[in-house]
Amino acid sequence: MLAAMSADLPVFGLVEAGGTKFVCAIGDASGNILAEDRFPTADPASTLARACTYLRESARPVGKLLSLGVASFGPVELDKRSPHFGFIRQTPKAGWSGTDIAGSFAREFSCPVGFDTDVNAAALAEHRWGAARDVDNMVYLTIGTGIGGGVVANGRPIHGLMHPEIGHVFPRRHLLDLNFEGVCPFHRDCLEGVASGPAIAARTGASLDDLDASHPQWDIEADYLGQLCALLVVTVSPQRIVMGGGVMSQARLLPLIRPRMRHWLGGYIDRREILSGIDGYVVAPKLGARAGILGALALAMDALRS
Repeated sequence: MLAAMSADLPVFGLVEAGGTKFVCAIGDASGNILAEDRFPTADPASTLARACTYLRESARPVGKLLSLGVASFGPVELDKRSPHFGFIRQTPKAGWSGTDIAGSFAREFSCPVGFDTDVNAAALAEHRWGAARDVDNMVYLTIGTGIGGGVVANGRPIHGLMHPEIGHVFPRRHLLDLNFEGVCPFHRDCLEGVASGPAIAARTGASLDDLDASHPQWDIEADYLGQLCALLVVTVSPQRIVMGGGVMSQARLLPLIRPRMRHWLGGYIDRREILSGIDGYVVAPKLGARAGILGALALAMDALRS
């Protein structure tokens, strides 16, 4: 539910830039969404112009926006030393490669712009307001059309050479899945290629929610995602793993993933969170579909502070 706007309330402009749709909103420092619109992603010029128009008109009752937060589909350039900071890099989304998405908003509104990937932003939101509020370090995974992950360490998303591309690690193949080639156009049978929604559909001809509980796809999917969680435990060592996205909307999947994670850890991690507290370690999101736009709010707030 959208909150009412007040003329003396400090507000932020928010953009969740997705490959299929844009969500634009006005938010406040308490985590309230005061106004919101969504529309299909078209070409860059018309889409960004529509987003700017919405933000400008929606902010008019309260005055100037303090800052903006942009959570974008990727891959994107996050190195602030780069002349291409804030650009979308090579992407399969037609026409969007090389688009200066963050700069477009900065020039239009002359205010600080926080910019990150959509999944890093969702991770930040779950850390600040959702399922990982009580820990310092966490991973947010989205399992849907693709597989992505955002890593928050000491309250900040991890950036390095670029941003994490967690969905493109390579799992050990399940014994019932040795002949499936995978669907990733770059790697074929990386994790995204064997465990994303399109991979499930290519393998079975159906989505996971259409398959009977006895179908082997449930075990295959749980095993691959359990491997991913185990890999994250021994590399990133998060204090919590939050698993969202369309595939994870099937409530029976998460309880199947946890024991597979423990299996792949092989008894190596002697921690209470893994041995007896796993239900509180690998968890569902608290924010659901709101994580992306609330992540943009967190980026905007952080941009103003910095």
